[in-house]
Amino acid sequence: MLNRFPGIVLLLSFSILFSASGWPEFRGPGGTGRVEFESHKEAGALPLSWDETKNVTWKTSIPYKGWSTPAILDGKIWLTTASEDGHDFFAICVDAQTGEVLLNERMFNWENPEPLGNHLNSYASPSPVVEPGRVYLSFGSYGTACLNTNTYEVLWKRADLPCRHYRGPGSSPVLFGDYLILTMDGVDVQYLVALDKNTGKPVWKTDRTVEWNDLGEDGKPYSEGDLRKAFSTPLIIQHNGKTQLISLGSRAVYSYDPTTGKELWKVRHEAFSGAARPVFGEGLAIFSTGHGKSEIIAVRVDGQGDVTDTHVAWRTNRGAPNMPSPVVVDDLLFMLNDNGILTCLETKTGSEVWKQRLGGDYASSPLYANGRLYCFSQDGISTVVAASRKSEELAINKLDSGFMASPAVAGQSFFLRTKTHLYKIDAAQ
Repeated sequence: MLNRFPGIVLLLSFSILFSASGWPEFRGPGGTGRVEFESHKEAGALPLSWDETKNVTWKTSIPYKGWSTPAILDGKIWLTTASEDGHDFFAICVDAQTGEVLLNERMFNWENPEPLGNHLNSYASPSPVVEPGRVYLSFGSYGTACLNTNTYEVLWKRADLPCRHYRGPGSSPVLFGDYLILTMDGVDVQYLVALDKNTGKPVWKTDRTVEWNDLGEDGKPYSEGDLRKAFSTPLIIQHNGKTQLISLGSRAVYSYDPTTGKELWKVRHEAFSGAARPVFGEGLAIFSTGHGKSEIIAVRVDGQGDVTDTHVAWRTNRGAPNMPSPVVVDDLLFMLNDNGILTCLETKTGSEVWKQRLGGDYASSPLYANGRLYCFSQDGISTVVAASRKSEELAINKLDSGFMASPAVAGQSFFLRTKTHLYKIDAAQ
């Protein structure tokens, strides 16, 4: 039986409630990091605990290196990976039922890739996005490709979109109607571009409008090094009947009209290299600014132009993550920072409800399902806590290798990518 999403979910990339039958993009349907089940029976089947010998249905080695989150549809799991020297970039497809590798094909080759410079990124960090019949895989400026998910035929690919990522690509592509939208925030250029998903040809391109003529907190001009970069994936929202694409860049967060690329509003901030994906709740776009002056900022989305001084509802610098994306659950906002501090805030006001130290280092974004929040550390520890106004630890799990990729869910199964393997985790029957 084929698992299909309603067309509006795939076309507009947002939803409120959905059956957990697939995971089409980074952070799942709608890009929210939330799993909503149609019944309590389905919800109760999602596993709470596991280890290398418990509740592992299969474990498959993934070659080379990549931090991209699995994208899942119609029983197939799509991943990207790349050689550690950045010369070769691969598409991988795995059978969700058996763990068999169905495809391992090189998409691009580069003779002189720029060195990453640290272990926190890879050459294959952007996550695929999949819809019925097609999957889109991006490696940033190193190349983007569209494949037929049934025949594995390459329908189009291009490697001519300029951007010096400096420490590797990070922003994942998003689908909107017939557009595949890519984010290119490098040290040299910063822009978004929409490609026709059927041909790969550009439809619109919009440059960032932040000014770079001042200095960062370290006294260096923003034209140097890391200070212009960002790695965040945009979020598409609807508010008062209008569609907006919320996109975090260095020094500013922006709202765009995804049909034209027109900038609608922006809020300036003082950070750089932000990687967390924005979230939306209580009429607020909420984002973590990144490195430097790290903050969580909540913005009312009904403004026009530069709304820095008029539309910021609240902001806090306590517990702000650089890489893990927050999760909104009803009137609560959960955020896990890179150093393992999990904080619960009121979404509407930013008031702190509770804080808990999980320990370890984190790059993977937490996932919400069935009243639980699942958090995955770089050491392979998975901590499950109650997603409520009371801090309550429910389980601690361990796999051999650590997590850089974020988790995925399809049906009642977890699909977890560690630094070395892909796992299917199911509750005991």
